[in-house]
Amino acid sequence: MQKFKTLKVGEEGHLSDLKRGQRCVVLNFHNDNNALRRRLLDMGITKGVIIEIKKIAPLGDPIDISLRGYELCLRKEDMYGIDIRVVE
Repeated sequence: MQKFKTLKVGEEGHLSDLKRGQRCVVLNFHNDNNALRRRLLDMGITKGVIIEIKKIAPLGDPIDISLRGYELCLRKEDMYGIDIRVVE
């Protein structure tokens, strides 16, 4: 299991590091699972998109994010493979 940290505005990290209410811009993907990468791209998670953390489940997984005008739930493990920079 990966260790997760909290990021501040301007810092770079993984999408899984964000807390509720934080916003970020996607910088890159780094996962070996091509099917998962394709699925994330199909759902609109592309380089440059702004993502906001909306809700976090009571046990911390899954996490509800908002992007491109809709909400999406992702597992924290899948979010770890998305590099971001915090904007808010």
